[in-house]
Amino acid sequence: MEYFDNKDDNAVIDFSYQKRRYIYRAFKRIFDFIASILGLIILSPVFLIVAVAIKVEDPKGPVFYSQIRLGKRQEAFKMFKFRSMVVNADKHLTDLLDKNEVEGAMFKMKDDPRVTRVGQFIRKYSIDELPQLVNVLEGSMSLVGPRPPLPREVKSYTDRDRQRLSVKPGCTGLWQISGRNDVGFHEMVELDLKYINSRGVMFDLYVLFKTVLVFVKPNGAY
Repeated sequence: MEYFDNKDDNAVIDFSYQKRRYIYRAFKRIFDFIASILGLIILSPVFLIVAVAIKVEDPKGPVFYSQIRLGKRQEAFKMFKFRSMVVNADKHLTDLLDKNEVEGAMFKMKDDPRVTRVGQFIRKYSIDELPQLVNVLEGSMSLVGPRPPLPREVKSYTDRDRQRLSVKPGCTGLWQISGRNDVGFHEMVELDLKYINSRGVMFDLYVLFKTVLVFVKPNGAY
């Protein structure tokens, strides 16, 4: 049984059409595989520098951080990042929920006290996201797609919100190049639905190009 029903009056995505896009999905997977391998090789010096910086600031803490996220059809997977927060940051989240600065099923706080000094820098330039190239290589994520949410966030999703989970999640997308944390949750959902309806080879390349520019000139990441 399909998780999404394209006969839903609230649906904005033609799921039957998306399901028939075999050539595009095959090309996208091949491109993701090759690009993630090249990215990991080319960026290996950056990985080393960031790893050393994290260890210098906190010798006892791990370099990498993993978190369970939900991807296509709510399939759970472990997403990787460079650790940008103090150890056990998730355990302190409940104390900060009332300070959430965005509406909807997402938590964002500009001056989050859990973020380390190194974490502030790598978050600003989205360097903390680079380990997700491993997720792309293994196939749990794509280079371009909706950001994968936390399980607790999806619990409060509407049927419309869940449509963003109809495709494989991505390292970057319209949300990242359109203001990122300056864009609210509901606006993020609309951007994701727009991407799913419009996605194609050239559109993916456009998003990747704009993402490179965001690395150089940050646009609201924190």
